[in-house]
Amino acid sequence: MPDYNNITPDWVKNAVFYQIFPDRFAQSAMVQKPINIEPWDSAPSVHGFKGGDLLGVLEKLDYISDLGVNAIYFNPVFQSASNHRYHTHDYYQVDPLLGGNAAFRLLLDACHARGIKVILDGVFNHASRGFFQFNHILETEAHSPYLNWFHVNKFPMNAYNGQPNYECWWNLPALPKFNTDNPQVRSFLFDVARYWVEFGIDGWRLDVPFEIDDDAFWREFRLVVKSANPDAYIFGEIPSEAQRWMAGDQFDAVMNYQITHACLAFFGGPQVDHKLARGMMGLPPVQDLDAPAFGRRSEALLLLYPRQFSYAQMNLLDSHDMPRFLSLVSGNVQRLYLAYLFLLTYPGAPSIYYGDEVGMSGGRDPDNRRSFNWAPGTWNLTLRDGLKELIQLRQAIPALRTGSYEVLYAQEKVLVYLREDENDKVLVVINADDRPAALELDLQGRMAEGAELQDQIGEAHLKVSDGRLVLPELSPLSALILA
Repeated sequence: MPDYNNITPDWVKNAVFYQIFPDRFAQSAMVQKPINIEPWDSAPSVHGFKGGDLLGVLEKLDYISDLGVNAIYFNPVFQSASNHRYHTHDYYQVDPLLGGNAAFRLLLDACHARGIKVILDGVFNHASRGFFQFNHILETEAHSPYLNWFHVNKFPMNAYNGQPNYECWWNLPALPKFNTDNPQVRSFLFDVARYWVEFGIDGWRLDVPFEIDDDAFWREFRLVVKSANPDAYIFGEIPSEAQRWMAGDQFDAVMNYQITHACLAFFGGPQVDHKLARGMMGLPPVQDLDAPAFGRRSEALLLLYPRQFSYAQMNLLDSHDMPRFLSLVSGNVQRLYLAYLFLLTYPGAPSIYYGDEVGMSGGRDPDNRRSFNWAPGTWNLTLRDGLKELIQLRQAIPALRTGSYEVLYAQEKVLVYLREDENDKVLVVINADDRPAALELDLQGRMAEGAELQDQIGEAHLKVSDGRLVLPELSPLSALILA
């Protein structure tokens, strides 16, 4: 049997992801909807549906491709009675409100034709009240053959009223927890995982996988997925440091909320909305980081896991589970831009949450899940063009994707780091302060004498002389990418 451990897909290290919340990204007239749909441009509600669908995504692939991303992570798409679809009814059916399996087939094939990978969200810790086997128990109680698919304590089950007397995720009666010690449940979930990989998806994002506190389960999950496609990507929603799951035999990566937290602390500066950030992903309160502390943290995070895994991390600034970064930095677009500049020049797979690129804001759930406004007049085109330029630069210079990462200078709010491979050396200079800064870099042994460096996002043209590089005065909240 092939060994699928201790290796991660090479394509991930070269990927830029775009995260799509299907109900809120785009609508297609080709998908018939019921009439009780909220207006697209109204404020999002906890339970309301906006009517976004997968053919809507298909019709916007030109937009996505133009941005330069080459992978999409979708929040859940399977049949469900919730707008976020984490309450799964049928793991083998794409929700009809999204267009069903046929729409997903068309979208998947169209993405692959453009070289875009597709990742689905796997919700395997819990199902829903509408999941057939759980509904069977609700109807037949102790007589149900599926009784031990879940953890039922007594009858009646209080599935709608009163304290639930079965195990639920966060004690929410709509989300009964699977009994993953049951071999039939394990077999069912592994069959689902294999089915969609064989259908053609390029991997799984795993919802709250730490809730299945069973390393053997995840080792077998990896074997099932990788045997269907060795290049499939497996990453988990684990906000903490995740050495347990990054030992080489479970996940390829996690959603790297550790770098999210550090980026907010460094790039947000005095404009962090601490009230809005409180409790973000269960992480500690955000405390301002200067460049030395952020530099140390950015290097330390790359040493948590073997290099194969560090360079496959899903790096993000925000998601459907937290306020948008732009709101967390009190609407300062330049701070958002600098944070994305860092992610797009840092090892790992950067991910853009839909709409961040045009300046979407959003607070706590459900405000962070607003509908995408497709009127270009509402977009911050400067931001979008800037991120597009950074993505193109990352794709053009391999050292920005898979090269080494070394902090060369860190003082106050100025950070300089080197990305290097056998062909290229790139210096990234960031001033995350509200004040201008000037500095001179000692590059002895790092850059050849007389090396000429061109700013890839500006006009500066510099030359190494006597082993040193004198930088022009850095404007507040600015950056250079010198290659």
